Amino acid sequence: MTTAPGDLVVIGCGNLLRGDDAVGPVLVRHLWERGVPDRGVLLVDGGTAGMDVSFKMRGAGKVVIVDASSTGSPPGTVFQVPAAELEDLPPLDGFHSHSFRWDHALAFGRWLLGDDYPDDITVFLIEAGTVELGAELTPAVQEAMVAVAERILSMIHETTIQQTTEGQHAACR
Repeated sequence: MTTAPGDLVVIGCGNLLRGDDAVGPVLVRHLWERGVPDRGVLLVDGGTAGMDVSFKMRGAGKVVIVDASSTGSPPGTVFQVPAAELEDLPPLDGFHSHSFRWDHALAFGRWLLGDDYPDDITVFLIEAGTVELGAELTPAVQEAMVAVAERILSMIHETTIQQTTEGQHAACR
């Protein structure tokens, strides 16, 4: 699916093999299992390939990125950050594709996509408790993931209502 100006794109980033680092892709699967509209919403398992994030955002009306964080806060703490606060990261030293993350994709995407770069990007970071190889999500992160998913479902509902209203207005013309 390609995105349209009113679409909402939800990108879950992280490594499914590393405990709480999997929170982004697990959230995307949770939303998919709950059911989202086929039109107007794109769910993306962003995995660990940051450069792909830039391309998935192209032309979207709103983007939500979800990933784990490691700030020293209690596990399950949720941070909601406007993407503009994360676009001006220091340059990468010795850049290679394995060090290119979603946060770098924001600055890269602004440059690459130009007018197709979304105006509305929100990042949800959920503090990880463990990133141990093979571990499941910890209970605190699981609970936070469900809470963030509910917030995103509200955004999806708002997007769907807005698209329906815009479609009805267009049909009346």
